Amino acid sequence: MALLGCIADDFTGATDLASTLVRGGMRTVQLIGAPGPDEPAPDVDAIVVALKSRTAPARQAVGESLAALAWLQAAGCRQMFSKYCSTFDSTDEGNIGPVADALIAALGCGFAVACPAFPANARTVYQGHLFVGHALLSESGMQDHPLTPMRDPNLLRVLSRQTDGTVGLVPFVTVARGAAVIRSALAMLKEQGRRYAIVDAVTDADLLAIGEAVDGQALVTGGSGVAMGLPENFRRAGLLGQEDAGALPDAPGAAAVLAGSCSRATLFQLGVARDQLPTLELDPMATPDPAALTAQALAWAENKLGDTPVVIAASAPPDRVAALQARLGRDAAGALVEETMAGIAAGLVARGVRRMVVAGGETSGAVVSRLGVKRLRIGAEIDPGVPWTYAEGGAAPLLLALKSGNFGGRDFFLQAFEQLV
Repeated sequence: MALLGCIADDFTGATDLASTLVRGGMRTVQLIGAPGPDEPAPDVDAIVVALKSRTAPARQAVGESLAALAWLQAAGCRQMFSKYCSTFDSTDEGNIGPVADALIAALGCGFAVACPAFPANARTVYQGHLFVGHALLSESGMQDHPLTPMRDPNLLRVLSRQTDGTVGLVPFVTVARGAAVIRSALAMLKEQGRRYAIVDAVTDADLLAIGEAVDGQALVTGGSGVAMGLPENFRRAGLLGQEDAGALPDAPGAAAVLAGSCSRATLFQLGVARDQLPTLELDPMATPDPAALTAQALAWAENKLGDTPVVIAASAPPDRVAALQARLGRDAAGALVEETMAGIAAGLVARGVRRMVVAGGETSGAVVSRLGVKRLRIGAEIDPGVPWTYAEGGAAPLLLALKSGNFGGRDFFLQAFEQLV
């Protein structure tokens, strides 16, 4: 029976969270989409349900999250975790607040922490403000996500616009005093009638203390970083073993990278890969037809597949993304890239690709859906927040690394496959 049930609002965020839990010693499986009521629960310590709800209408996101919650409750999970992006990607209409409100109401708990900090990837929260490196999020270059721009770094203000509940702060001076003091501060905010507590965190030690402080709380919300301290709570209670949680089967075959993210990190990674790997950069503006772009990519890759990864990208700088959105509309532009990359993935797997990196949360969701993957067994990390996974339920054995656009070092596309050697 699983101990921790998690609901993630996109696919790469789900693998990021699952990787954190595996590193803490929890055997973890990621489910693709809310499971049906009759689907059996896997025999693991943690289950992460990966939804594609970050950019969905708020009502749809709430409905899918509540369905996932009901299934996780039936699976016996003792604590729930609502996972969103470490840059708090959202809009003033949601979906972070509406989903969290619905989960709190369904659980009857009245209160939850909110902490997107992930210091390993330079996301920190101080005085309720979100930083990327030394810059406020609004000045970091990451504020202009094409679907969920995040231009206000004040998390109390952002979350307050999304909920009819009130939002309090546990500041760094409190967090620095450790788990017991954090726990008291949370209890005080709940007694005051606050529905949420934004919790500061600037180091992994802060996240571990926060994790210990929320032991026993029905719901935790945040980025994957705040989950770092949760496995130890179950271990202290004698509920968690010591076995290797990240072993995966092998899947020999050709290798490929698919990049649909337009984040700065992914663009840098493509620049490094371009000099060392066969690389095709598609132009959706010139050819706004998924079938034609897919055929172009598969024809290019036909005689290049093997041990050396091929790289196929539909990524572009912000000005080109804006131009495509202006021409097609925001939703149609995103759907064009997602459908193209999903078609390419299916074609590559049919041609013998068994090791694949996918960059971008929306792209990853489209790819795993097209491939028919139902579950991902979580393995070792490549870079913070990005593990290799073993796909179950598809037509062929497949190792997948689903990378958030903003994650990974500049040589990530090279390093990922070297880890499998």
